Amino acid sequence: MIPISRIAKTHKRSERGMVLRTLIAPAMACCIAILAAAVAAPARAEEPVRIRQAYAIPVIHWASILSAKPGLARHFGHSYVMEPIRFKGSPQALTALAADEIEVGLLAYSTLAFAIDHAGMKDLRIIAGEFEDGFQDYYSAQFFVLKNGPIQTVDDLKGKVIATNGAGSAIDIAIRAMLRLHNLDPKKDVAFVEAAIPNMFPMLTSRKVDLIYGARTLAADPAAQQSARVLFTQKDAMGTVQMNVWALRQGFIDKHRAALVDYMEDALRAERWFLDPANRQEVVAIAAKIGKAPAAYFDSWLYTKKDQYHNPDMQVDVDALQRSLTLMTDLGYVKASIDVRNYLDKSIVGEAAARLR
Repeated sequence: MIPISRIAKTHKRSERGMVLRTLIAPAMACCIAILAAAVAAPARAEEPVRIRQAYAIPVIHWASILSAKPGLARHFGHSYVMEPIRFKGSPQALTALAADEIEVGLLAYSTLAFAIDHAGMKDLRIIAGEFEDGFQDYYSAQFFVLKNGPIQTVDDLKGKVIATNGAGSAIDIAIRAMLRLHNLDPKKDVAFVEAAIPNMFPMLTSRKVDLIYGARTLAADPAAQQSARVLFTQKDAMGTVQMNVWALRQGFIDKHRAALVDYMEDALRAERWFLDPANRQEVVAIAAKIGKAPAAYFDSWLYTKKDQYHNPDMQVDVDALQRSLTLMTDLGYVKASIDVRNYLDKSIVGEAAARLR
């Protein structure tokens, strides 16, 4: 017979063992389950990279329309998400880019020069071009005077008033370049008045100014042509111009290059679809919806030779861009000469284009 004392001790040990097993077993089971799940389940996918991209004019600028056709942005929501953000112009987009409020800035060549020379943003990198002005026989920005007014040639601008949307803007640079070609001093021979682009045509017709920039909407408006005529184009003043570029900070590229290549692949696929004449009817319908204008308006010029040139590979016209930056130095807007090749990264769009071949 086993002594009662021994039974009691055995019972106490058993109780302690049961308590420990009661406490430890669930914790052990939980750990085993977590480890098993970690081994068996695939690694959790990373969150898509957020790419906030600037634009100014709906339809005219790619960011506003690239995602409008379903099925073209195949990497969207997987490796990246693109969020278009509208700004008044490229100076405002530059401010947001400098503050890390956007990732892709749509910068006019003039704003790019100010960013590098004035703001000291040496880490800017140009990865793509938006469109070119005056390429071959494509459209070039136009500058208007009154059709029945006294100004017949550029020389007649002496003593007159010129509307500009801001000193140092791309429009402003083109006007000053043309004045320079005709030996007119912008400080002595003419007067400049700053005005918003939509207000320029009423100012011309009311004779408050003598020369205006004609936005693409004005150039395509038959009614406007009854009272205004083209005095010169930007191409007359500057030749072919790389009007604007996609610019990012080097740090973002270093962290998210793979996602950027995916985005550029989707952007190129979409751009080529929009430029394809076979899709013309659907393209015009999309443009009308986004641009909130009649389809006939866009059908008369959009993505044709009556429009500014869009490179199907979004390549930057480096020589044209360099000429514009050099001109800004010559006109005194930029202190030191800028070599655009120091700020160019062609590899991202190049790799994206190679995938589509």
